[in-house]
Amino acid sequence: MTLAIESLRCNNHIHYIHLGWPEGESIFRKLKSRSALRRFKSQLYYMWFRLYHRDRNGGEDSSGFEHVFVGETKFGREILGLHNWVQFYLQEKQEILDYKGYKARDNDVPNEDDHVLNVQFSWHGLVKPVASAFVGVSPEFEMAIFTILFLTSTEKTTTAVVNLDEYQLEMVVHRHGRSIGTAYPKLLSSNNRHV
Repeated sequence: MTLAIESLRCNNHIHYIHLGWPEGESIFRKLKSRSALRRFKSQLYYMWFRLYHRDRNGGEDSSGFEHVFVGETKFGREILGLHNWVQFYLQEKQEILDYKGYKARDNDVPNEDDHVLNVQFSWHGLVKPVASAFVGVSPEFEMAIFTILFLTSTEKTTTAVVNLDEYQLEMVVHRHGRSIGTAYPKLLSSNNRHV
């Protein structure tokens, strides 16, 4: 059984709970009718959980949720996604993932106030030279912010520079048709230090 199929088994549960979270409610609080809410639920499902193929010759074995929150590999040679700190933590605890360190410029050292990091790690014997992820925020927050960004544009790649506490971030969402291909924060500066 593939990771995508396993993640889809729980997606209906996650999908409907997501709509009850404060972050999820803020996305559609202005909806006036049940039919609008049903359409929005369907759109969320399609955006995050619809299976599609990343490789033109492959089967439908990937989704935005799997890519961002679970991680996947391309032909066993390259790490794709894995932009979620909870999965990062769980995989490291099981000794499947090996944290290689943070990536910074100009001797910038992360501290306890940092909630976005650029890191390097190995996973399933492969090395990801750089990945970025929120740290210590809820998956609900991540889904909400990336959903909002996805819905604001129909471009293949949508970015927005935001200031969040002491960070300047570039939020990035790549589309795969009407679904999320990938979504991640890119740390531009931290604690008033330019990264």
